[in-house]
Amino acid sequence: MSTTRHVLGLSGGRDSAALAIHMRQRHPDIDVDYFFTDTGKELPEVYEYLTRLEGYLGKAILRLNPDRDFDFWLKTYKTYLPSPQSRWCTRQLKLRPFEQWVRPFLDQGDTVISYVAIRSDEEYREGYQSRRDRLMTRLPFKEAGIDKAAVIDLLEGSGLGLPRYYDWRTRSGCTFCFFQQKIEWVRLRERHPEAFEEAKRYEKSALEHGSPFTWSHGESLAELERDERRDQIRKDHAARIERAQRRARMNPLRPDSAIDVDDLYPGGAKACLTCHK
Repeated sequence: MSTTRHVLGLSGGRDSAALAIHMRQRHPDIDVDYFFTDTGKELPEVYEYLTRLEGYLGKAILRLNPDRDFDFWLKTYKTYLPSPQSRWCTRQLKLRPFEQWVRPFLDQGDTVISYVAIRSDEEYREGYQSRRDRLMTRLPFKEAGIDKAAVIDLLEGSGLGLPRYYDWRTRSGCTFCFFQQKIEWVRLRERHPEAFEEAKRYEKSALEHGSPFTWSHGESLAELERDERRDQIRKDHAARIERAQRRARMNPLRPDSAIDVDDLYPGGAKACLTCHK
């Protein structure tokens, strides 16, 4: 007999964690399989947060590990770094393992419903286009009118709170996500210098082999980490925060609400849906 399977992908970030909490609270009758696709290049804060989330859910989060790692695919793509123009990391390290996992379910005639954490205050962006009729997407936050503020309320109310990396970045938990803003690269160097050095090595090799892309648009990490350049990035970021605070309308219910990095930089919404959520 065919059956209906319910799945929810977790990135280690805010919105998908809040959706897992929402499903547990509002739809306890639905047996959801939670999964995390591990690129092998995640921040340590991501694994810590997933462990805490498992404690709240009372259920294990399935780890989907790609059968080939980042280094394999980097070599396959001729050492060209992933970029907004060529998101091979998402395709090979996130989507491919998911497809391999659900394919047997679909082949045996099951229906798979995937729950995606698109909020009510966001435009719907296609995170995954399936060619299989029985793989469907649901947007519970859209249906329930849950926006960013409500997501934060869900996390705080559960006692889980935000992932610790939100103290210094709001991009995905992947160590060297190319969608990071320059201030986030500066902070990665401060918080995880070994990860920053690894990203520099990948970039140096890529450039030596003719890659047209650097991790950060318009400059290499070696250029970005120079003292005067880092000082300028911090100064520019502080100026953005000041301008945003002047423009922001004070919410009496949230007088201390923080401004996300995404709120400060145009185009932030273009980040990869699969990883960023």
